[in-house]
Amino acid sequence: MVDDPDDRAEPAEVPVDYRFTLANERTFLAWIRTALGLLAGGVAVHTLVQPFHHAGVRRLLAMSCLVLAFMVAIGAYTHWRDVAIAMRRGLPLRDTPMVPILAFGIAVVSLIAAWGMVFR
Repeated sequence: MVDDPDDRAEPAEVPVDYRFTLANERTFLAWIRTALGLLAGGVAVHTLVQPFHHAGVRRLLAMSCLVLAFMVAIGAYTHWRDVAIAMRRGLPLRDTPMVPILAFGIAVVSLIAAWGMVFR
């Protein structure tokens, strides 16, 4: 039996209530604010914090914040885009990996900061 090409076509796009579109944008902006906070934190640690007793802890802490900021910013865009596409096509929303990435990343940054302060 031959597959009908129409069965494989992507779902037709439907108009989306503007409130859902704006809610998606607000979520995107919240993730971007988080990324900007991490970026500012990384720059501040590198610029303003006095060096820790162990060499490289300050740089590791700053770089951890900057890398996490990059990951959150990229993830914010991909999540915004995926949600917008799903809404237009009437598809269910997928889970986002952003929450575990951010939670794990903040835990790592916290452990680095604690280690640098305790063994100062």
